[in-house]
Amino acid sequence: MRVRQWGTTVPLALALTVAGTAVPATAAGQERAAAPQPLARLFDNTAVSDDTRAGGADFDGAGNSLSAQDLAAAGWTPGRSLAIDATRLTWPQTAPGRPDNVRADGQAVALSGRGTALTFLVAATGGDVTGTGTVRYRDGSRSTYELTAPDWRTGPLSTKAVALPHTNSAAGQRAETVRLYAVTVPVRTGRQVSSVVLPKDPGTGRDLHVFSMALRRDTPGWTGSWAASSAGYTKVGPWRDQTLRLVVHAGAGGKQARIRLENTFAATPVDIGAASVAVQGSGAQAAGKPVPLTFGGHRSTRIPAGAQAFSDPVRFTVPADTNLLVSFHLAGPVGAAPVHKEAIQQSYVSAPGSGDRTRDAAATAYTGTLTTWPFLSGVDVTGGPGSIVALGDSITDGVKSTSGANRRWPDVLARRFQRQSALPKYGVINHGISANRIVTDRYKGDGISTDTGGVSAQHRLERDVLAQTSARTVVVFEGINDVRAGTSAAEVIEGLRNIARRAHERGLRVVAATVAPCEGYPDCYPEVDQRRQAVNAFIRDSDGAVDAVLDFDAVIRDPQRPQRMLPAYDSGDHLHPGDEGLKALAESVELRKLVP
Repeated sequence: MRVRQWGTTVPLALALTVAGTAVPATAAGQERAAAPQPLARLFDNTAVSDDTRAGGADFDGAGNSLSAQDLAAAGWTPGRSLAIDATRLTWPQTAPGRPDNVRADGQAVALSGRGTALTFLVAATGGDVTGTGTVRYRDGSRSTYELTAPDWRTGPLSTKAVALPHTNSAAGQRAETVRLYAVTVPVRTGRQVSSVVLPKDPGTGRDLHVFSMALRRDTPGWTGSWAASSAGYTKVGPWRDQTLRLVVHAGAGGKQARIRLENTFAATPVDIGAASVAVQGSGAQAAGKPVPLTFGGHRSTRIPAGAQAFSDPVRFTVPADTNLLVSFHLAGPVGAAPVHKEAIQQSYVSAPGSGDRTRDAAATAYTGTLTTWPFLSGVDVTGGPGSIVALGDSITDGVKSTSGANRRWPDVLARRFQRQSALPKYGVINHGISANRIVTDRYKGDGISTDTGGVSAQHRLERDVLAQTSARTVVVFEGINDVRAGTSAAEVIEGLRNIARRAHERGLRVVAATVAPCEGYPDCYPEVDQRRQAVNAFIRDSDGAVDAVLDFDAVIRDPQRPQRMLPAYDSGDHLHPGDEGLKALAESVELRKLVP
């Protein structure tokens, strides 16, 4: 056991002796917990070394450490603010070779404020570590949390915040991928946090290291109007001093707006020189003068690897059910980017070297086209009660729907909410990814790849659902790609249970949709349909695992041949519905089922 004393690890016997009097270990622990300290004052381990003194830190007890130069190359410099999963964390303001993290052992950390969740920037050494800690509130109440930190060398890349290419040691530098993780746990929403007690020491040979922690603030008054998931990290351009003008469809309207840019899966920062938003006129032409956006009061921003950037709120009326033009200038050369591949929408890019054209209303400068959405992951508006998140695969993504027509089933559902008055006008945001699965990753979560099927629904749940603006309900419509790939029904069901449990822990309503049939598609064999039917049987009778069911299977199947899609709804490939099928799915939804 390690006991902390003002940033120094001291022997247990010494720590439990005060003025020559032995103090019981339990009393010492209680006294320590009663006097919370700022996290930086508890730092007792050094994880980062300078490459010129590669042996100047010992993160794992074996003399290995992170490279300060690798961190800087990723944009993770000392004191840097990092927006990750909608939580603003801070990388320690510590020079290489100095203590920069605390090994969790029941320390009480001073942290105050209200939030919807608590995010830790962590990594484990000696293997994955799971521990239980406590959140203390100003009113005297407490809640417990379970924190799992994956190992810095062997943990999954699909959930990492950032990956670095080297480890340092006294023997020099070695090429090896190492990871840091942002892990989020529930808190009691609305209560004032006063301190957080870290988990206990996991035992010999393993440690849970905490670099930073912060509350995720609530976003009252904001609603998600449009969103898209980062589905992979692919080669682009390269774009050199060019402006991208992306066309997106706002579902909900409001009198103020902000955008969210993400550098997910990246290894290096991206520099945004300027950004703007406008209502689309025709093509790349704006209906009026584009409204400039700022980031923390500045026209430009740098987004570190794995981080996000939210623009400042701007007075700009977003009409409901309207196309917007979101433009941003990429100052430096960009050869790879996080993308959403299946935009089902044409966007635009200016010529190389054309500079900042974000304020152009005319389309003249935009000589090139795009069919993906790079970097941009969300548009929020003021007003409205919050967001309903559609978590799905290619059917939710709108594959085989008419390009540029906004006929995905979440688009149709969003229009239904906006055009009625009996219920609150929720925003509906689309986090479908073509080829996505519940259980396994298509994209490994790191490095340039041609696979844009995303990390699994379970691995992207935090970023794409739980951290979404004012998320109130999640609709899960996935599973067909799992059963087609040979994943057992039991594994898919366990994945659905896990998604529902985690969403419920954060206070979301969970609605599950049955998996649609696919007979006639090349790999939809009878055994695939058997697994699909088993998953659907669970969804229809989940014994309380989900709050409501949308029977999309019943809506879209052929009554005469239920393992096949009704021809009128089939796009022609027997897997994806066409426009009429997607419309039927959305119109079958009883809206009250989605309301928390």
